[in-house]
Amino acid sequence: MRIMKSKAKDPTYHVIQDVRRGGKRSTEIIENLGRASEICSKYNVDDADTWANEYIEKLRADKESSNHKVLIPFQTDAFIQVDKQNSFNAGYLFLQDIYYKLGLNSICNKIKKDNSFAYDLNSILSRLIYGRILFPSSKLSCYEQSKKYLEQPDFDLHQIYRALSVLSDNSDYIQAELYKRSKKLMKRNTGVLFYDCTNFFFEIEQEAGIKQYGPSKEHRPNPIVQMGLFMDKSGIPLAFCINPGNQNEQLSLKPLEMQIMKDFELSKFVICTDAGLSSDANRRFNNFGERAFITTQSIKKLKTELKEWCLSTTGWTLEGSKKKYDISKLEDTPENRNKIFYKQRYIEGYDEERDITFDQTLVVTYSLKYRDYQKNIRERQIERAKKYLERPASSDRRSQSDAKRFIKKTPYTSDGEIAEKARYDLNEAAIKEESRYDGFYAVCTNLDDDPADIAKINHDRWEIEESFRIMKSEFEARPVYLQRDDRIQAHFLTCFIALMIYRILEKQLDDKYTCEEIINTLRSMDMRKIDEYGYIPCYTRTELTDAIHENAGIRTDYELTTPKSMAGIIRRTKGL
Repeated sequence: MRIMKSKAKDPTYHVIQDVRRGGKRSTEIIENLGRASEICSKYNVDDADTWANEYIEKLRADKESSNHKVLIPFQTDAFIQVDKQNSFNAGYLFLQDIYYKLGLNSICNKIKKDNSFAYDLNSILSRLIYGRILFPSSKLSCYEQSKKYLEQPDFDLHQIYRALSVLSDNSDYIQAELYKRSKKLMKRNTGVLFYDCTNFFFEIEQEAGIKQYGPSKEHRPNPIVQMGLFMDKSGIPLAFCINPGNQNEQLSLKPLEMQIMKDFELSKFVICTDAGLSSDANRRFNNFGERAFITTQSIKKLKTELKEWCLSTTGWTLEGSKKKYDISKLEDTPENRNKIFYKQRYIEGYDEERDITFDQTLVVTYSLKYRDYQKNIRERQIERAKKYLERPASSDRRSQSDAKRFIKKTPYTSDGEIAEKARYDLNEAAIKEESRYDGFYAVCTNLDDDPADIAKINHDRWEIEESFRIMKSEFEARPVYLQRDDRIQAHFLTCFIALMIYRILEKQLDDKYTCEEIINTLRSMDMRKIDEYGYIPCYTRTELTDAIHENAGIRTDYELTTPKSMAGIIRRTKGL
């Protein structure tokens, strides 16, 4: 530890120490002592330098004196105290470190200043976020779970519900501020933006407000809301929106994109979406200015001539090569299985509304590995279809990805008469037709980039799908139990912020660990409080716990951490 003094006329003094983060040596402020004039006035001294040097010597002496063996007396015939909490979670501190570095405390203070309420919005929001990551549950349970942390809640349950309304009213402001502040914490790559939609169901049957019946991605017979999410190429969430469950998801892209351009001051980017969001209107909207698009294209839905060109075996190339290949003559070798073949075709067009050209490029890829992947999926679906045939009444087709699409229903006899009982068989023609598309994948774009680069950009779209999976599984964002629209909006705002904080931590750990490993480790990092002696870790020290500690620049894994040291750790996670 040492003193750092600024060069201002009225210099500021800080206590700093050396730390290692991500394998790199750095320094961090562990205590802000204030300006020289404040020190002289507060401690009634004439020279701030002399006081600061004496103070740092005292801190060093205290640290040395604390490094000694401690004998803690226990009795075998003494019970622990009734209703006394002895175990506390310390894993949230590593989320709190990122929370405060994102400036969410300042955002909450600004909102509180602009509104008239007495409760601590920062305390409530932080607990909702930590709870969503570590102990996902209802708002009532979240309030109870927050008592597990080293810092106890200083708010009441009813204030949580009041805070939800305030958070909903300020959702756009919070998202915009988070983006601006996150750029100081890590590099944001907004040159490519991924967009996707999903929906979340409610454990109710009655529609109301934004809770509406619509096409559920989980095929549940419940009202749903729709969530649209933007993510940058760094894999960090950018913005989100919540819409009624019965709204066409294609309509959600343009309003949220316009909000990003306005609030985030972004104008140059490439929008990457799946086929379900690639409406002609959305493509034309991003064929303007410095905006562009890359969108998945269903080969089956192309016009016959384009479809046959996509499926043609000739005219394929490899990245960095001008040689033409015939994919029908490829040998199934390990070397060829790792290759991705490309071809592209320009499609001329015109935007009459804007009086500008609207040319697109159709990029098609082929992979032996992807061919076998699709074939294996279809074979498993065929096996399920055969089982459906054992129960004909349940064999009617439901969706384009359902195994029942491979079942053919014949309601007529060979003489053309209506049969008393419809006949169900495997639809061999449908199976043969679908197999034609094995290994092929297509995207449309208005970029002039190399087709290999375009395909690589589109490949990274899996991260936004992974983000939805994390929200639905690890964060247990559904089913949703809230009823009021504003509180529903606030619920997903906390899920969005929780996802951002988790993703930042994941990136800071170099993407070396799975979501389950990181969250389970933080969840298990409990500390046993031994009266006035301090805290003893009750978790297993691992390579991951070491990485988490090194990243945050704090340690909770000493054999014993004194109350004073723990208070200092908590202050450092808040940047104090």
